[in-house]
Amino acid sequence: MRAMVFDGSSSKLDLKEMPSPSPAIDEVLIRIEACGVCRTDLHVVDADLTEPKLPLIPGHEIVGRIETVGPMVRGLSVGQRVGVPWLGRTCGACDYCKTGHENLCDAPGFTGYTINGGYAEYCAANARYVFSLPENADPVALAPLLCAGLIGYRSYKLAGDIKKLGIYGFGGAAHILCQLARHQGVEVYAFTRDGDEAAQEFALSLGAVWAGNSTMQTPVSLDTAIIFAPVGALVPLALKAVRKGGRVVCGGIHMSDIPAFPYADLWEERSILSVANLTRADGEEFFPLAEAANVRTETLAYPLEQANEALDDLRQGRLQGAAVLVP
Repeated sequence: MRAMVFDGSSSKLDLKEMPSPSPAIDEVLIRIEACGVCRTDLHVVDADLTEPKLPLIPGHEIVGRIETVGPMVRGLSVGQRVGVPWLGRTCGACDYCKTGHENLCDAPGFTGYTINGGYAEYCAANARYVFSLPENADPVALAPLLCAGLIGYRSYKLAGDIKKLGIYGFGGAAHILCQLARHQGVEVYAFTRDGDEAAQEFALSLGAVWAGNSTMQTPVSLDTAIIFAPVGALVPLALKAVRKGGRVVCGGIHMSDIPAFPYADLWEERSILSVANLTRADGEEFFPLAEAANVRTETLAYPLEQANEALDDLRQGRLQGAAVLVP
């Protein structure tokens, strides 16, 4: 099979011919139809995340059809369309797994980081960690839901019962979450890079009631602010934007250092939370909600061999919505 491979020597991937994976007894072999390009992939190849399996096939927003089913797999069949997310396996034995917090598992496996992912024609995945997906939907449109959608939803769950939501960084996750929040009657206020009028217009077209630069003040105080941009300097700004008792949720796996800020900005029971990974329950909740909200993803498809170009477009902020690789 063809695969884009990261060997750790640079931030570039190499196109290689490799054997198709042989699934274990509890895995399925998947012929990949599409794989989204996520900011976490950038953090892997740019060495912000420092413990990848090497060599590595990145990618964890995988949509494909099952080619082979391992002998211990139940409930999945050949030809079925499934999605493979970031969380590839958990130990099932630690306190976190036993108490419904498998996203914090002590011995997890992550697709496209410690397990080979979807920048390829085939992948193997643990059958208990894949999601059934609509058979007739566009696989390119589905791909961003597998991480941008799921992490956005988990961040949204931590936001609490809210009426006014601020979103910092209007990319893959934000454009999905904006649609879901608006469907549920939440007002969305979008913060973008300074001068990025195209992103602001994009946010308004998806139902945001206000859009502006990250340093601007909204006309109202926010109940919660979710930060998807990996910029620590946004945390103090977001704290100033939320009301007393409000929350700031950091939705990324990596962020630059948060600068010092006055305690007064945190006082009055404001809080800062981080989001780690996802649970299978998040997916079981999210996909029906996304369908009910008629969520539509904005995507740009790239051939598999143009993975480096897709990553660089994401790195440089040239995308609205999400990039998706198509083998």
